[in-house]
Amino acid sequence: MARDPAFVLRYLAEVEELAEDVLAARQQIVDLDVKRNRNREALRALQKDPEPDEKAMVCFGGMFIELPKAKTREMLRQDQEELDEEINNLRKELRVKVNRLYEAQGKPELKGFNLNPMSAEEMKLINRILEG
Repeated sequence: MARDPAFVLRYLAEVEELAEDVLAARQQIVDLDVKRNRNREALRALQKDPEPDEKAMVCFGGMFIELPKAKTREMLRQDQEELDEEINNLRKELRVKVNRLYEAQGKPELKGFNLNPMSAEEMKLINRILEG
């Protein structure tokens, strides 16, 4: 049975587009995670600083600005929260994109891919139960 070449090309283009979406989402998650780790390092350095009331030099888009360390810490914490939220949203979207790609390829949906990690509070409750 011969297939229509236009159908095959549309199918291949759709699969490639879905695969590129998955790769782009993964790369975006990696890039945001690198930024999150740099923020974490900066927060740690500010916490270890023996003179907490001084000012810190902060780089904003290629320009250095001197800010109070308390304000700098607060800005970094807020940025961390936003990065965490954005990474979590991208991971949820990635699950959907991967499932669409698998569906387009005729593969079965990934098992266990839609699992979510337990929160710290849930882990504490489980540890309490296990300890007896």
